[in-house]
Amino acid sequence: IVKWSDFCSPLAYKPGEPFKLIAEASVDNFSSLGIAFLEDRLQMDNGMVPHRIVSVHLEESALKELAQEAPSVKEKSAAMDAVTPAGKSGLGRGEEEKSKLEEEREQEETGAGEHHLHLSSCHECLQLEDSTIESVKFASAENIPELPDDCSSRTGEKEDECLQKGVKRINLAGKPPNILIFLGSEAAEARFEQVKCVLRECVDAESYTIYQLHQEQVLRDPWIDNSLLLVIATEEPIPEGSHKQFMTFLSKGGKILGFSSSFTLGGVQIKRKNKLKKTVQELVVSKKDSPEVKLNLLVSGCVFEEGMKGDGCRVKVWSRLNNADKDPVIVHVTHGSSGGEAILSQAHLELDSSSVDVQTEEDFNLLKMSNSKRYEVLKEILTCLGLSCESSEIPVLTPIYLLSPDEEIHLAFLKWLEGNVDAEGLRASSKVSLKFISSCESRVEVTPSLMPVITEMGSFSSQHFSLETYQQHLQTKKLGKILLFTEVTTTTMNLLDG
Repeated sequence: IVKWSDFCSPLAYKPGEPFKLIAEASVDNFSSLGIAFLEDRLQMDNGMVPHRIVSVHLEESALKELAQEAPSVKEKSAAMDAVTPAGKSGLGRGEEEKSKLEEEREQEETGAGEHHLHLSSCHECLQLEDSTIESVKFASAENIPELPDDCSSRTGEKEDECLQKGVKRINLAGKPPNILIFLGSEAAEARFEQVKCVLRECVDAESYTIYQLHQEQVLRDPWIDNSLLLVIATEEPIPEGSHKQFMTFLSKGGKILGFSSSFTLGGVQIKRKNKLKKTVQELVVSKKDSPEVKLNLLVSGCVFEEGMKGDGCRVKVWSRLNNADKDPVIVHVTHGSSGGEAILSQAHLELDSSSVDVQTEEDFNLLKMSNSKRYEVLKEILTCLGLSCESSEIPVLTPIYLLSPDEEIHLAFLKWLEGNVDAEGLRASSKVSLKFISSCESRVEVTPSLMPVITEMGSFSSQHFSLETYQQHLQTKKLGKILLFTEVTTTTMNLLDG
Protein backbone atom coordinates (compact mmCIF):
# COMPACT_ATOMS: atom_id res chain seq x y z
CA ILE A 1 0.00 0.00 0.00
CA VAL A 2 1.30 3.46 -0.92
CA LYS A 3 0.16 6.43 1.17
CA TRP A 4 -0.27 9.46 -1.08
CA SER A 5 1.03 11.92 1.57
CA ASP A 6 4.41 10.14 1.59
CA PHE A 7 4.93 11.04 -2.07
CA CYS A 8 3.59 14.58 -2.51
CA SER A 9 3.00 17.88 -0.73
CA PRO A 10 -0.55 19.28 -0.75
CA LEU A 11 -0.85 22.78 -2.27
CA ALA A 12 -4.61 23.33 -2.41
CA TYR A 13 -7.94 21.56 -2.35
CA LYS A 14 -11.39 22.22 -3.75
CA PRO A 15 -14.35 20.85 -1.80
CA GLY A 16 -17.51 19.58 -3.49
CA GLU A 17 -18.25 16.72 -5.87
CA PRO A 18 -15.73 15.64 -6.99
CA PHE A 19 -13.37 16.65 -4.20
CA LYS A 20 -10.11 17.83 -5.83
CA LEU A 21 -6.59 18.02 -4.47
CA ILE A 22 -3.64 19.79 -6.03
CA ALA A 23 -0.29 18.53 -4.78
CA GLU A 24 3.35 18.85 -5.78
CA ALA A 25 5.49 15.78 -6.47
CA SER A 26 8.88 14.98 -7.93
CA VAL A 27 8.94 13.05 -11.20
CA ASP A 28 9.88 9.79 -9.44
CA ASN A 29 7.24 10.26 -6.77
CA PHE A 30 4.62 11.11 -9.40
CA SER A 31 5.50 7.83 -11.14
CA SER A 32 5.21 5.92 -7.85
CA LEU A 33 1.78 7.47 -7.22
CA GLY A 34 0.64 6.63 -10.74
CA ILE A 35 1.81 3.00 -10.54
CA ALA A 36 0.20 2.55 -7.10
CA PHE A 37 -3.05 4.06 -8.46
CA LEU A 38 -3.08 1.72 -11.48
CA GLU A 39 -2.38 -1.30 -9.26
CA ASP A 40 -5.07 -0.26 -6.76
CA ARG A 41 -2.52 0.25 -3.96
CA LEU A 42 -2.91 4.02 -3.47
CA GLN A 43 -4.38 4.97 -0.12
CA MET A 44 -5.57 8.43 0.89
CA ASP A 45 -5.05 9.45 4.50
CA ASN A 46 -8.67 10.33 5.23
CA GLY A 47 -10.55 7.39 3.75
CA MET A 48 -11.10 8.89 0.29
CA VAL A 49 -10.59 6.75 -2.81
CA PRO A 50 -8.68 8.41 -5.68
CA HIS A 51 -10.72 8.37 -8.87
CA ARG A 52 -8.34 10.05 -11.30
CA ILE A 53 -4.78 11.42 -11.28
CA VAL A 54 -3.95 14.22 -13.69
CA SER A 55 -0.67 16.06 -14.17
CA VAL A 56 -1.18 19.82 -14.33
CA HIS A 57 1.24 22.63 -15.09
CA LEU A 58 1.01 25.62 -12.77
CA GLU A 59 2.48 28.97 -13.72
CA GLU A 60 5.04 30.37 -11.28
CA SER A 61 2.70 33.24 -10.41
CA ALA A 62 -0.02 30.76 -9.40
CA LEU A 63 2.47 28.88 -7.23
CA LYS A 64 3.48 32.10 -5.45
CA GLU A 65 -0.18 32.94 -4.88
CA LEU A 66 -0.80 29.49 -3.43
CA ALA A 67 2.21 29.81 -1.15
CA GLN A 68 0.82 33.10 0.26
CA GLU A 69 -2.67 31.66 0.73
CA ALA A 70 -1.52 28.28 2.09
CA PRO A 71 -2.35 27.55 5.75
CA SER A 72 0.04 25.56 7.88
CA VAL A 73 0.21 21.80 7.30
CA LYS A 74 -1.59 21.24 10.61
CA GLU A 75 -4.49 23.57 9.67
CA LYS A 76 -4.64 22.10 6.18
CA SER A 77 -4.89 18.56 7.51
CA ALA A 78 -7.64 19.54 9.95
CA ALA A 79 -9.54 21.39 7.22
CA MET A 80 -9.37 18.40 4.90
CA ASP A 81 -10.61 16.03 7.60
CA ALA A 82 -13.50 18.40 8.30
CA VAL A 83 -14.48 18.43 4.63
CA THR A 84 -14.10 14.67 4.12
CA PRO A 85 -14.65 12.67 7.29
CA ALA A 86 -13.39 9.14 6.79
CA GLY A 87 -16.67 7.47 7.59
CA LYS A 88 -18.94 9.63 5.44
CA SER A 89 -20.72 7.31 3.03
CA GLY A 90 -21.31 9.84 0.25
CA LEU A 91 -17.61 10.09 -0.57
CA GLY A 92 -15.36 7.57 -2.17
CA ARG A 93 -16.17 7.00 -5.82
CA GLY A 94 -16.06 10.43 -7.36
CA GLU A 95 -12.96 11.89 -5.74
CA GLU A 96 -10.15 13.11 -7.87
CA GLU A 97 -6.55 13.74 -6.96
CA LYS A 98 -4.57 16.17 -9.08
CA SER A 99 -0.81 15.95 -8.91
CA LYS A 100 1.68 18.36 -10.47
CA LEU A 101 4.94 17.25 -11.99
CA GLU A 102 7.54 19.86 -10.96
CA GLU A 103 7.56 23.50 -9.86
CA GLU A 104 9.85 24.50 -12.67
CA ARG A 105 9.84 22.97 -16.10
CA GLU A 106 13.08 21.27 -17.13
CA GLN A 107 14.64 23.11 -20.03
CA GLU A 108 17.06 21.49 -22.47
CA GLU A 109 18.97 23.53 -25.01
CA THR A 110 20.23 21.80 -28.11
CA GLY A 111 22.27 23.14 -30.99
CA ALA A 112 19.64 22.34 -33.62
CA GLY A 113 16.82 23.71 -31.50
CA GLU A 114 15.17 20.29 -31.66
CA HIS A 115 12.88 19.15 -28.85
CA HIS A 116 14.41 16.06 -27.22
CA LEU A 117 12.05 13.61 -25.54
CA HIS A 118 12.10 13.69 -21.74
CA LEU A 119 8.47 12.84 -21.18
CA SER A 120 8.57 12.33 -17.44
CA SER A 121 9.65 15.86 -16.63
CA CYS A 122 8.44 18.10 -19.43
CA HIS A 123 5.05 19.71 -19.77
CA GLU A 124 5.40 20.18 -23.54
CA CYS A 125 6.12 16.46 -23.98
CA LEU A 126 3.10 15.57 -21.91
CA GLN A 127 0.99 17.75 -24.20
CA LEU A 128 2.48 15.92 -27.20
CA GLU A 129 1.71 12.59 -25.56
CA ASP A 130 -1.89 13.69 -24.93
CA SER A 131 -2.08 14.77 -28.58
CA THR A 132 -0.96 11.30 -29.70
CA ILE A 133 -3.54 9.62 -27.47
CA GLU A 134 -6.20 11.95 -28.90
CA SER A 135 -5.09 10.93 -32.41
CA VAL A 136 -5.54 7.26 -31.51
CA LYS A 137 -9.02 8.04 -30.14
CA PHE A 138 -10.02 9.82 -33.35
CA ALA A 139 -8.67 6.97 -35.46
CA SER A 140 -10.53 4.29 -33.51
CA ALA A 141 -14.00 3.28 -34.63
CA GLU A 142 -15.29 3.65 -31.09
CA ASN A 143 -13.91 6.62 -29.18
CA ILE A 144 -12.55 5.75 -25.76
CA PRO A 145 -15.24 6.89 -23.30
CA GLU A 146 -14.32 9.50 -20.70
CA LEU A 147 -15.03 8.42 -17.13
CA PRO A 148 -17.76 10.47 -15.47
CA ASP A 149 -16.66 12.46 -12.42
CA ASP A 150 -19.01 10.43 -10.25
CA CYS A 151 -19.71 6.88 -11.37
CA SER A 152 -22.27 6.40 -8.64
CA SER A 153 -24.57 9.33 -9.41
CA ARG A 154 -27.86 9.04 -11.27
CA THR A 155 -27.50 5.25 -11.53
CA GLY A 156 -31.26 4.76 -11.46
CA GLU A 157 -31.95 7.13 -14.36
CA LYS A 158 -29.25 5.65 -16.55
CA GLU A 159 -29.74 1.96 -15.71
CA ASP A 160 -32.00 1.18 -18.67
CA GLU A 161 -29.79 3.17 -21.03
CA CYS A 162 -26.68 1.30 -19.84
CA LEU A 163 -28.36 -2.09 -20.18
CA GLN A 164 -29.40 -1.26 -23.73
CA LYS A 165 -25.77 -0.55 -24.57
CA GLY A 166 -24.81 -3.99 -23.24
CA VAL A 167 -23.11 -2.72 -20.11
CA LYS A 168 -23.17 -5.50 -17.53
CA ARG A 169 -25.01 -4.92 -14.28
CA ILE A 170 -21.72 -5.15 -12.41
CA ASN A 171 -20.49 -1.85 -13.83
CA LEU A 172 -23.51 0.19 -12.73
CA ALA A 173 -22.13 0.53 -9.21
CA GLY A 174 -18.87 1.86 -10.65
CA LYS A 175 -16.90 -0.83 -8.81
CA PRO A 176 -13.87 -2.61 -10.31
CA PRO A 177 -14.52 -6.32 -11.05
CA ASN A 178 -12.69 -7.68 -7.99
CA ILE A 179 -13.90 -10.67 -5.96
CA LEU A 180 -12.41 -10.91 -2.46
CA ILE A 181 -12.23 -14.08 -0.35
CA PHE A 182 -12.10 -13.60 3.44
CA LEU A 183 -10.86 -16.58 5.46
CA GLY A 184 -10.53 -14.87 8.87
CA SER A 185 -7.21 -15.52 10.60
CA GLU A 186 -6.70 -18.68 8.51
CA ALA A 187 -3.85 -18.01 6.13
CA ALA A 188 -4.09 -21.48 4.56
CA GLU A 189 -3.16 -21.17 0.89
CA ALA A 190 -4.92 -24.47 0.15
CA ARG A 191 -8.29 -23.19 1.46
CA PHE A 192 -7.98 -19.98 -0.58
CA GLU A 193 -7.17 -21.97 -3.75
CA GLN A 194 -10.11 -24.30 -3.05
CA VAL A 195 -12.65 -21.44 -2.86
CA LYS A 196 -10.99 -19.51 -5.71
CA CYS A 197 -11.07 -22.59 -7.94
CA VAL A 198 -14.82 -23.19 -7.49
CA LEU A 199 -15.59 -19.50 -8.15
CA ARG A 200 -13.48 -19.48 -11.32
CA GLU A 201 -15.39 -22.50 -12.57
CA CYS A 202 -18.69 -20.62 -12.14
CA VAL A 203 -18.04 -16.99 -13.17
CA ASP A 204 -16.76 -15.66 -16.48
CA ALA A 205 -13.03 -16.02 -15.76
CA GLU A 206 -12.14 -13.25 -18.24
CA SER A 207 -14.28 -10.67 -16.42
CA TYR A 208 -13.19 -10.93 -12.77
CA THR A 209 -10.04 -10.95 -10.65
CA ILE A 210 -10.02 -12.95 -7.40
CA TYR A 211 -7.90 -11.91 -4.39
CA GLN A 212 -7.64 -12.96 -0.76
CA LEU A 213 -8.71 -10.33 1.80
CA HIS A 214 -6.54 -10.90 4.88
CA GLN A 215 -7.76 -10.11 8.39
CA GLU A 216 -5.31 -7.21 8.78
CA GLN A 217 -6.41 -5.65 5.45
CA VAL A 218 -10.10 -5.36 6.41
CA LEU A 219 -9.63 -2.18 8.47
CA ARG A 220 -6.50 -0.91 6.72
CA ASP A 221 -7.04 -1.16 2.96
CA PRO A 222 -9.52 0.74 0.74
CA TRP A 223 -11.21 -2.46 -0.52
CA ILE A 224 -14.84 -1.39 0.05
CA ASP A 225 -15.09 0.78 -3.08
CA ASN A 226 -12.86 -1.50 -5.14
CA SER A 227 -14.78 -4.78 -4.99
CA LEU A 228 -17.99 -6.23 -6.35
CA LEU A 229 -18.27 -9.34 -4.20
CA LEU A 230 -16.95 -10.41 -0.80
CA VAL A 231 -16.94 -14.16 -0.12
CA ILE A 232 -16.78 -15.01 3.60
CA ALA A 233 -15.57 -18.60 3.94
CA THR A 234 -14.68 -19.01 7.61
CA GLU A 235 -16.59 -20.43 10.58
CA GLU A 236 -14.58 -18.23 12.98
CA PRO A 237 -16.46 -15.44 14.79
CA ILE A 238 -16.17 -12.17 12.82
CA PRO A 239 -14.41 -9.42 14.86
CA GLU A 240 -16.63 -6.40 15.59
CA GLY A 241 -14.51 -3.98 13.52
CA SER A 242 -14.53 -6.33 10.52
CA HIS A 243 -18.30 -6.86 10.82
CA LYS A 244 -18.78 -3.09 10.77
CA GLN A 245 -16.68 -2.82 7.57
CA PHE A 246 -18.67 -5.62 5.92
CA MET A 247 -21.90 -3.77 6.75
CA THR A 248 -20.45 -0.54 5.27
CA PHE A 249 -19.62 -2.54 2.12
CA LEU A 250 -23.26 -3.71 1.91
CA SER A 251 -24.63 -0.21 2.53
CA LYS A 252 -22.54 1.02 -0.46
CA GLY A 253 -24.11 -1.53 -2.79
CA GLY A 254 -21.65 -4.39 -2.17
CA LYS A 255 -22.58 -8.09 -2.40
CA ILE A 256 -21.65 -10.78 0.15
CA LEU A 257 -21.67 -14.57 -0.25
CA GLY A 258 -21.28 -16.63 2.93
CA PHE A 259 -19.96 -20.22 2.80
CA SER A 260 -20.86 -21.77 6.20
CA SER A 261 -19.72 -18.56 7.90
CA SER A 262 -20.72 -17.02 11.23
CA PHE A 263 -21.48 -13.69 9.50
CA THR A 264 -25.09 -12.52 9.93
CA LEU A 265 -26.89 -9.21 9.51
CA GLY A 266 -30.18 -7.57 10.44
CA GLY A 267 -32.40 -9.99 12.34
CA VAL A 268 -30.83 -13.12 10.82
CA GLN A 269 -29.77 -15.52 13.60
CA ILE A 270 -27.84 -18.80 13.56
CA LYS A 271 -28.82 -21.85 15.63
CA ARG A 272 -26.42 -24.75 16.29
CA LYS A 273 -27.52 -28.32 15.61
CA ASN A 274 -24.54 -30.47 16.52
CA LYS A 275 -26.12 -33.71 15.25
CA LEU A 276 -25.99 -32.21 11.73
CA LYS A 277 -22.30 -31.21 11.91
CA LYS A 278 -20.21 -32.59 9.02
CA THR A 279 -23.08 -34.75 7.76
CA VAL A 280 -24.39 -35.00 4.20
CA GLN A 281 -28.00 -33.79 4.05
CA GLU A 282 -30.60 -33.38 1.30
CA LEU A 283 -31.48 -29.74 0.52
CA VAL A 284 -34.51 -28.41 -1.28
CA VAL A 285 -33.72 -25.20 -3.17
CA SER A 286 -36.85 -23.31 -4.15
CA LYS A 287 -37.13 -19.95 -5.88
CA LYS A 288 -40.25 -18.22 -7.15
CA ASP A 289 -39.19 -18.25 -10.82
CA SER A 290 -37.36 -21.61 -10.88
CA PRO A 291 -38.42 -25.24 -10.42
CA GLU A 292 -37.52 -26.89 -7.11
CA VAL A 293 -34.05 -28.49 -7.00
CA LYS A 294 -33.05 -31.30 -4.60
CA LEU A 295 -29.39 -32.04 -3.94
CA ASN A 296 -27.10 -33.50 -1.27
CA LEU A 297 -24.44 -31.33 0.37
CA LEU A 298 -22.20 -31.41 3.40
CA VAL A 299 -23.67 -29.07 6.05
CA SER A 300 -21.93 -27.01 8.74
CA GLY A 301 -24.00 -28.06 11.74
CA CYS A 302 -25.71 -24.65 11.91
CA VAL A 303 -29.08 -23.55 10.54
CA PHE A 304 -30.87 -20.20 10.39
CA GLU A 305 -33.58 -19.33 12.93
CA GLU A 306 -37.20 -19.29 11.76
CA GLY A 307 -39.25 -16.07 11.97
CA MET A 308 -36.27 -13.82 11.22
CA LYS A 309 -37.05 -10.14 11.71
CA GLY A 310 -35.69 -7.98 8.95
CA ASP A 311 -34.41 -5.02 11.02
CA GLY A 312 -34.32 -2.84 7.88
CA CYS A 313 -33.40 -5.90 5.81
CA ARG A 314 -35.64 -8.10 3.70
CA VAL A 315 -35.04 -11.82 4.28
CA LYS A 316 -36.06 -14.69 1.98
CA VAL A 317 -35.41 -18.39 2.58
CA TRP A 318 -33.87 -19.96 -0.52
CA SER A 319 -33.23 -23.47 0.73
CA ARG A 320 -34.31 -25.76 3.58
CA LEU A 321 -33.14 -29.18 4.72
CA ASN A 322 -35.43 -32.00 3.66
CA ASN A 323 -35.92 -33.09 7.29
CA ALA A 324 -38.74 -33.00 9.83
CA ASP A 325 -37.87 -29.44 10.98
CA LYS A 326 -37.43 -28.05 7.44
CA ASP A 327 -34.46 -26.03 8.75
CA PRO A 328 -33.48 -22.98 6.61
CA VAL A 329 -29.88 -23.31 5.36
CA ILE A 330 -29.64 -20.70 2.54
CA VAL A 331 -31.10 -17.21 2.99
CA HIS A 332 -31.10 -14.12 0.78
CA VAL A 333 -30.94 -10.76 2.59
CA THR A 334 -31.14 -7.28 1.06
CA HIS A 335 -29.66 -4.33 2.95
CA GLY A 336 -29.92 -0.56 2.53
CA SER A 337 -31.10 1.48 -0.45
CA SER A 338 -27.98 1.12 -2.65
CA GLY A 339 -28.55 -2.47 -3.79
CA GLY A 340 -26.51 -4.23 -1.09
CA GLU A 341 -27.40 -7.90 -0.68
CA ALA A 342 -26.05 -11.06 0.92
CA ILE A 343 -26.70 -14.74 0.29
CA LEU A 344 -25.68 -16.81 3.32
CA SER A 345 -25.36 -20.59 3.16
CA GLN A 346 -24.82 -23.08 5.99
CA ALA A 347 -24.27 -25.81 3.39
CA HIS A 348 -20.79 -26.25 1.91
CA LEU A 349 -21.50 -25.19 -1.68
CA GLU A 350 -17.76 -24.72 -2.20
CA LEU A 351 -16.79 -28.36 -1.45
CA ASP A 352 -17.12 -31.42 -3.68
CA SER A 353 -16.82 -35.10 -2.81
CA SER A 354 -13.05 -35.17 -3.41
CA SER A 355 -12.31 -32.19 -1.12
CA VAL A 356 -14.36 -33.45 1.83
CA ASP A 357 -13.39 -35.93 4.51
CA VAL A 358 -16.45 -38.11 3.79
CA GLN A 359 -17.29 -40.76 6.41
CA THR A 360 -19.02 -43.36 4.21
CA GLU A 361 -19.03 -44.52 0.62
CA GLU A 362 -22.76 -43.76 0.49
CA ASP A 363 -22.10 -40.09 1.39
CA PHE A 364 -19.33 -39.93 -1.22
CA ASN A 365 -21.70 -41.19 -3.91
CA LEU A 366 -24.49 -38.81 -2.84
CA LEU A 367 -22.12 -35.80 -3.11
CA LYS A 368 -20.77 -37.01 -6.45
CA MET A 369 -24.29 -37.40 -7.90
CA SER A 370 -25.19 -33.84 -6.76
CA ASN A 371 -22.06 -32.20 -8.14
CA SER A 372 -23.62 -30.76 -11.32
CA LYS A 373 -26.64 -29.47 -9.34
CA ARG A 374 -24.25 -27.87 -6.83
CA TYR A 375 -22.70 -25.85 -9.68
CA GLU A 376 -26.16 -24.93 -11.00
CA VAL A 377 -27.21 -23.58 -7.58
CA LEU A 378 -23.91 -21.75 -7.11
CA LYS A 379 -24.19 -20.11 -10.55
CA GLU A 380 -27.76 -19.05 -9.79
CA ILE A 381 -26.58 -17.48 -6.51
CA LEU A 382 -23.71 -15.62 -8.20
CA THR A 383 -25.99 -14.42 -11.02
CA CYS A 384 -28.46 -13.13 -8.42
CA LEU A 385 -25.56 -11.19 -6.85
CA GLY A 386 -24.93 -9.46 -10.19
CA LEU A 387 -22.03 -11.50 -11.57
CA SER A 388 -21.80 -12.88 -15.09
CA CYS A 389 -21.63 -16.68 -15.18
CA GLU A 390 -21.58 -16.97 -18.97
CA SER A 391 -18.12 -17.85 -20.17
CA SER A 392 -16.91 -15.45 -22.83
CA GLU A 393 -15.06 -16.87 -25.79
CA ILE A 394 -11.39 -15.90 -25.78
CA PRO A 395 -10.60 -14.28 -29.15
CA VAL A 396 -7.80 -15.67 -31.30
CA LEU A 397 -4.45 -13.82 -31.19
CA THR A 398 -3.71 -11.69 -34.25
CA PRO A 399 -0.38 -10.64 -35.82
CA ILE A 400 1.14 -7.21 -35.21
CA TYR A 401 1.43 -4.60 -37.98
CA LEU A 402 4.30 -2.13 -38.11
CA LEU A 403 2.70 1.11 -39.30
CA SER A 404 3.80 4.67 -39.90
CA PRO A 405 1.95 7.68 -41.33
CA ASP A 406 5.31 8.85 -42.75
CA GLU A 407 6.89 6.61 -45.42
CA GLU A 408 10.37 8.05 -44.90
CA ILE A 409 10.33 7.29 -41.17
CA HIS A 410 8.92 3.82 -41.92
CA LEU A 411 11.84 3.04 -44.28
CA ALA A 412 14.38 4.47 -41.81
CA PHE A 413 12.95 2.26 -39.06
CA LEU A 414 13.13 -0.83 -41.30
CA LYS A 415 16.79 -0.01 -42.05
CA TRP A 416 17.47 0.25 -38.31
CA LEU A 417 15.72 -3.09 -37.79
CA GLU A 418 18.09 -4.90 -40.17
CA GLY A 419 20.93 -4.51 -37.69
CA ASN A 420 18.77 -5.35 -34.68
CA VAL A 421 17.23 -8.70 -35.64
CA ASP A 422 18.88 -12.04 -36.42
CA ALA A 423 19.07 -13.68 -39.87
CA GLU A 424 15.55 -15.09 -39.39
CA GLY A 425 14.14 -11.62 -38.62
CA LEU A 426 13.74 -12.51 -34.95
CA ARG A 427 14.06 -10.07 -32.05
CA ALA A 428 14.17 -12.36 -28.99
CA SER A 429 13.19 -11.29 -25.49
CA SER A 430 12.53 -13.03 -22.17
CA LYS A 431 8.73 -13.03 -22.51
CA VAL A 432 7.65 -12.41 -26.12
CA SER A 433 9.85 -12.71 -29.20
CA LEU A 434 8.96 -10.61 -32.24
CA LYS A 435 9.45 -12.13 -35.70
CA PHE A 436 9.54 -9.45 -38.39
CA ILE A 437 8.10 -10.62 -41.74
CA SER A 438 7.31 -8.61 -44.86
CA SER A 439 3.75 -9.87 -45.45
CA CYS A 440 1.05 -12.06 -43.94
CA GLU A 441 1.70 -14.68 -46.64
CA SER A 442 4.58 -16.02 -44.53
CA ARG A 443 1.96 -17.79 -42.34
CA VAL A 444 3.82 -17.59 -39.03
CA GLU A 445 1.67 -18.93 -36.19
CA VAL A 446 0.77 -16.34 -33.53
CA THR A 447 1.46 -17.61 -30.00
CA PRO A 448 1.74 -15.84 -26.61
CA SER A 449 5.55 -16.19 -26.80
CA LEU A 450 6.07 -15.55 -30.54
CA MET A 451 4.34 -12.67 -32.31
CA PRO A 452 4.83 -12.07 -36.05
CA VAL A 453 5.23 -8.38 -37.00
CA ILE A 454 4.16 -7.59 -40.60
CA THR A 455 6.28 -4.71 -41.92
CA GLU A 456 4.53 -4.15 -45.29
CA MET A 457 1.81 -1.54 -44.79
CA GLY A 458 -0.05 -2.28 -48.04
CA SER A 459 -1.71 -5.41 -46.61
CA PHE A 460 -3.04 -3.63 -43.49
CA SER A 461 -6.73 -3.10 -42.98
CA SER A 462 -8.81 -2.91 -39.80
CA GLN A 463 -12.40 -2.00 -39.07
CA HIS A 464 -11.29 -0.69 -35.65
CA PHE A 465 -8.47 1.64 -36.68
CA SER A 466 -7.82 4.01 -39.58
CA LEU A 467 -4.19 4.98 -40.21
CA GLU A 468 -5.36 7.83 -42.45
CA THR A 469 -7.57 9.36 -39.73
CA TYR A 470 -4.73 8.91 -37.23
CA GLN A 471 -2.35 10.75 -39.57
CA GLN A 472 -4.79 13.65 -39.99
CA HIS A 473 -5.05 14.21 -36.25
CA LEU A 474 -1.37 13.68 -35.31
CA GLN A 475 0.32 17.04 -34.71
CA THR A 476 3.78 15.94 -33.55
CA LYS A 477 7.15 15.98 -35.29
CA LYS A 478 8.41 12.58 -34.11
CA LEU A 479 6.28 11.14 -31.34
CA GLY A 480 3.69 8.58 -32.47
CA LYS A 481 5.18 8.19 -35.96
CA ILE A 482 5.90 4.46 -35.51
CA LEU A 483 3.03 2.23 -34.41
CA LEU A 484 2.72 -1.43 -33.57
CA PHE A 485 -0.95 -2.31 -34.10
CA THR A 486 -2.67 -5.58 -33.25
CA GLU A 487 -6.35 -6.42 -32.79
CA VAL A 488 -5.85 -9.07 -30.07
CA THR A 489 -2.85 -9.68 -27.83
CA THR A 490 -2.32 -11.23 -24.39
CA THR A 491 -0.77 -8.12 -22.80
CA THR A 492 1.06 -5.11 -24.23
CA MET A 493 3.27 -5.10 -21.10
CA ASN A 494 5.38 -8.00 -22.41
CA LEU A 495 5.53 -7.00 -26.09
CA LEU A 496 8.32 -4.44 -25.72
CA ASP A 497 9.98 -5.97 -22.64
CA GLY A 498 13.71 -5.54 -23.12
